[in-house]
This record gives sequence, C-alpha cells and structure tokens, in this order.
Amino acid sequence: MNWSWFHKLGSPKWFFQWSKKWAAPIFWLGVLGIIVGMIWGLAFAPKDYLQGNVFRIIYLHVPSAILAESCYLSLGIAGFVFLVWQMKMAPVFIKAMAPIGAVMAAIALFSGSIWGKPTWGTWWVWDARLTSVLVLFMLYMGIIAIQNTLDDRVLADKAAAVICVVGVINLPIIKYSVVWWNTLHQPATFSFTKKPDMPEVMWMPLLICVVSFYLFIAGLVVWRMQTEILRREHRASWLKKEVVSDGI
Repeated sequence: MNWSWFHKLGSPKWFFQWSKKWAAPIFWLGVLGIIVGMIWGLAFAPKDYLQGNVFRIIYLHVPSAILAESCYLSLGIAGFVFLVWQMKMAPVFIKAMAPIGAVMAAIALFSGSIWGKPTWGTWWVWDARLTSVLVLFMLYMGIIAIQNTLDDRVLADKAAAVICVVGVINLPIIKYSVVWWNTLHQPATFSFTKKPDMPEVMWMPLLICVVSFYLFIAGLVVWRMQTEILRREHRASWLKKEVVSDGI
C-alpha cells in the first residue's frame, strides 16, 4: 500500500498548497446547506405531535452535538498521530479544531437547555448525558488553555495531544449514557446506521443540516490550519515564496 499521501499530510508546505483550492468551496457549500436545512426545518417541516414546535431545536441541537463528538474524535486521532509519528501537522490541526469543537459543545449544551425547559421542566439536571457533554466542553477548554498559555511549544503540543487521546474515553460515555443509566435524555434522535423514526419531511432537513455542518467546519478548520501554518512556519523559505506569489 502506498502511504505517500499520509506523509504528505504531515508536510505544512504540501498541505498549505493543496488546501488553498478546497477551503472556500467546502465552507460555502456548508453555509448554503445550513441555510437550506434550517429554513426547511424551522419553517416548513410539520410540528411534532407530542412536543409541538419545540422539537425544531433539533435542527441546531443535533448537528452541534454530533459535531462536538466528531471534532473531539478527530482530535484524539491527531493526538495519537503526533505522539506516535511526531507529524508536524497534527498539533496544527489540534490548534485549529479545538476552539471549533468547544463552540459546538457549548451550542449543544445551550440548545439542549432550551429544549429541556419545556420538555423536562428544567433548564439543567445532572443527567449522565448532559454531564458527560459538559466534561467534553471542559476537555476542549483544557486543550485550548494548554496550547495558548505554555511558552514551550513542544511541551504544549505534547500535553495537548495527551489530553486529546485520554479524553476520547469520554465519547462512548456520551453515546451510551442513555443506555447504561436511567437518564432524562432521550435515545438518539438521528443515526446514520438505521432509518429514523420520524417522517422523511422532518428528518431530511436534519440530515442536510448535519452534513452541512461537517462541510462548514471542514472549511473553517482548513482556513484556521492555514493561519497556524503561517504563524509556525513564518521563517520557512517556501512560505516566503508562497506569500510573494500570492501577493500577500
């Protein structure tokens, strides 16, 4: 098997040059999809027969919750890659992704509270699912704090990578908490592996929102990675030539 692509991904020069053509199309496609999915879900999807219009928060809550977990899983993989192979792009990815994952976790917690008040009668409860997502948010904040406060960049990258890897253990707790413990939180509303219980006119805009969130964040992360490469590699001769050729 040819692993040249894997080694190329570890090169700031190759990634910077390759990503310039893809970031904007992916980002704007995600933005367009989010607009379409949100308008469809919030304005045209029928209301739920039990929750009424309150259920419409899922078009924000579910994508943000899924992305909060997916973003951290990607951090865990990047952290493992850095600790094992010392690839230079891994901490760049972690630095770019962590704040976005934190925002997704915060949106999931906030929108979940808005959903919980009329549905459960309370803004917050120390439910297993809610608590584990709060822990996820705190892990994100810890990674951000380490990478932005430690003066020794090598130490900061290693410490952040360790937290990324260790924190992955929280992801199955989030996913299976509603199964393992008696919690207020309902089981998964949306899954890629089985047909949803809700009618198509309700889950199709949700699917569009989820996929579009992935695209939106992918484009955003690539842009943030490019910025981080500029910061870390500012003395590299290849980058000076790149900046001159782009007229920056």
